[in-house]
Amino acid sequence: MTTHQHPSPQEPPGQDGPPPGCPAHGPAAGALAGGESTGPGGAVRMHSPRFQRDPAELYRLLRRVHGPVAPILLDDDVPAWLVLGYREVHYVTSNSELFARDSRRWHAWDMIPANWPLMPYVTHTPSVLFKEGAEHQRRAGVITDVLSQVDQFELHTTSERVADALIDGFAGTGRAELMADYASQVPLRVVAGLFGLDLEQIFQLERDMAGSLDEGPGALDAYMRIHATMVGLLERGRSRPGSDVPSRMLAHPAGLEDEEIIQDMISIMAAGQQPTSNWIGNTLRLMLTDDRFAVTLSGGRRSVGQALNEVLWADTPTQNFVGRWAARDTQLAGVRIRKGDCLVLGLAAANTDPEVQPDFSAGSVGNQAHLSFSHGEHRCPVPAPEMAEVIARAAVEVLLDRLPDVMLTVPAQEVEWRPSIWMRGPAALPVEFTSI
Repeated sequence: MTTHQHPSPQEPPGQDGPPPGCPAHGPAAGALAGGESTGPGGAVRMHSPRFQRDPAELYRLLRRVHGPVAPILLDDDVPAWLVLGYREVHYVTSNSELFARDSRRWHAWDMIPANWPLMPYVTHTPSVLFKEGAEHQRRAGVITDVLSQVDQFELHTTSERVADALIDGFAGTGRAELMADYASQVPLRVVAGLFGLDLEQIFQLERDMAGSLDEGPGALDAYMRIHATMVGLLERGRSRPGSDVPSRMLAHPAGLEDEEIIQDMISIMAAGQQPTSNWIGNTLRLMLTDDRFAVTLSGGRRSVGQALNEVLWADTPTQNFVGRWAARDTQLAGVRIRKGDCLVLGLAAANTDPEVQPDFSAGSVGNQAHLSFSHGEHRCPVPAPEMAEVIARAAVEVLLDRLPDVMLTVPAQEVEWRPSIWMRGPAALPVEFTSI
C-alpha cells in the first residue's frame, strides 16, 4: 500500500474541444453510453440493472472515463458525485468541515419526492450520524465509551452460543440456506442481546428493521415500531438499570436526552446488523468457492482471519455510502464541487483502486488499510469494527467446525448478489452437508 496523499486539484485549462485521447470521448466513454445506464453528460445511473449486475466493472470504466471522481445519478436521476479513488475518499473523510455530514446542506431537496427510496439514508434525524463538530464528538464519545465496556471474551462466547443454537435448528436436515438461516441471524441476535431484548422482541425487531428500509407506506410504521421498542428499553433501563447498552447510555456522564439516546441506539442496531451479516455471508461464500481456502477448511484458524480481511478489501459489505455534502465551493481531483453537492463515498471502489493497489488481486491484500469502516471523524466508532469481527469470526468458525463437509449446492458462478448498490452480500447461499 502506498502512503496516503491528499489530492491536489487543479483548475482544468480552457479549451474549445476535447483534447486528443480524451477518455470522455474515447472507447471507454462509448462503453458507458446509451441504454438505461447513463444520463445527461455521461452520468451513470447507479440504480440501473447494469450497475447492480457488475459494479466492479463499472467502477473500472468510470475511472477510465472520469478519473477518481465521477458524476452519477441516484434514484429518480438525482445528481451526485461518486468518489472512486482511495486517496480521494481518504481526503473527503479527513476533511469533515469541508465535506460535511448534515444532509440539510443539500441543494437538491426540491428534486426529491416524498417516497424517494433513499430517503431513510439521507433524511436528517437527531442521531449521531448527522451531527458535526463538537456535538458529533460528544455523541460518538458516548457510543465509544458504552461499546468499550462490552467484554470481548463474553461477546465471543455469546456469539458461539448463538451460532451453535442456529446450527442445531438445521443440522439434522443436511441442507440450509446460510444467508437467511444463519448469517443474518447471528449478528441480529447477538447485538439485540446486548440491548437486553428477548427472543420475541428480536424477531419483531428483525421484521421492523427490514421494513423500515423498504419502499412503500409500511416503512414509516415499521420505523415507529422500532422507535417504540427503543423507548421501552429506555424506560426499563431507567427503572431497572443493568449492564445492557440502554442502561449504560442513560448512566453516561454526558447526560444525553432520551431522544438522542433512542436515535443513537437505532443507529447502533442498524450498523451492527446488515453489514456484519454480509461480512459473514461474503466470507462463507469466499471460503466455499475459492480453492485457496477450501483446502484448509478443517485446518487452522488462520485461513478464517485471512478470508475475513480479504472480503473487506474485495467484497466489502458496505459498497457505497451516501454521503457527504460540500460546505462550500471547492475542487476534488480537478472536478468542480459546488456548495451543497452530494458526494457518495465509493468504499468498494477505493479499496480496489489501482493507484494504490496496482497489482490488486484477491490474495494480495494482507494489511488492514482498507476503508471498509470509512475513515476520519465519522468512521465507525473504534469498538464497533472490533465487535463485528468477533461476531463474524465466531460465526464462520463455528459453522465450519460443526459442518466440516459443507458445500454449496449451486456452482460458484451462480451465487447471485443482492441487487443493491449500497450493500454487498449474497442473495442466498444454499448448502448441503452430512446431517448430524
